[in-house]
Amino acid sequence: MFAAAIMCVGRSAIASPQAAPLVIGESWSIDSSALGEKRRINVYRPAGLPADMALPVMYMPDGGVAEDFLHVAGLLQVGAANMTTRPFMLVGIENTERRRDLTGPTDVAKDRSIAPRVGGSKAYRAFIRDELMPEVAKRYRVTTERAIVGESLAGLFVVETLVQEPELFDTYIALDPSLWWNGGKLLTQAAASKRAFAGKKSLYIASSADGQSFIDRAALAATFGKAENLSYHYEDWPAETHASIYHPAALKAFRLLLATRPE
Repeated sequence: MFAAAIMCVGRSAIASPQAAPLVIGESWSIDSSALGEKRRINVYRPAGLPADMALPVMYMPDGGVAEDFLHVAGLLQVGAANMTTRPFMLVGIENTERRRDLTGPTDVAKDRSIAPRVGGSKAYRAFIRDELMPEVAKRYRVTTERAIVGESLAGLFVVETLVQEPELFDTYIALDPSLWWNGGKLLTQAAASKRAFAGKKSLYIASSADGQSFIDRAALAATFGKAENLSYHYEDWPAETHASIYHPAALKAFRLLLATRPE
């Protein structure tokens, strides 16, 4: 494993010998037995906090610097600074085979055509649970509170994790989740289980103008709306597309769910 600073360097910094890199966090790699490969991890910790202050952790798939890491880090930075959210440390997982890691098994041939390999969410979740979370706890002072945020297939993974291993996180944020995967059977599985969550959980689901045709709001409400110990929030974003929903919906979700610690 190795660690390095996450740097943002503009054209002027490259041209001027007097310029210095702009460092916003850390980046390191972890060898994963669950995935059989090395994974790059990006970490942001809000500035201005005591060095020994333990923080809750937000995990995010699609967490590469060229993916969604920077704008989500910005939301957490601003929220902590203006006190609309509590400070969270952000742990971004950079992709290697995104469609493999974020999807569960499927019986639908069209689903299997999107990538050479799909259906690896169980192994990806094992990586997060058994390898990444212990490594984060070893490297940083963290509390036991954990959140996860994801959009599209990453949103599917968020909901699947709530259904299959709800103890992994306290807060689940799924933006335009691809709940059409495997003919929508994830919701059928969730409804059949009638799970009463052992501890209090929060779930926020947002749907863009593009995603609303794939979302069965009645089924979501029936599945999660009355689940014991689950605070469920659903919101339509008709002015946003699948490409634009992440940032504004994440801001809304963070302010709604991260302002106070779940009891």
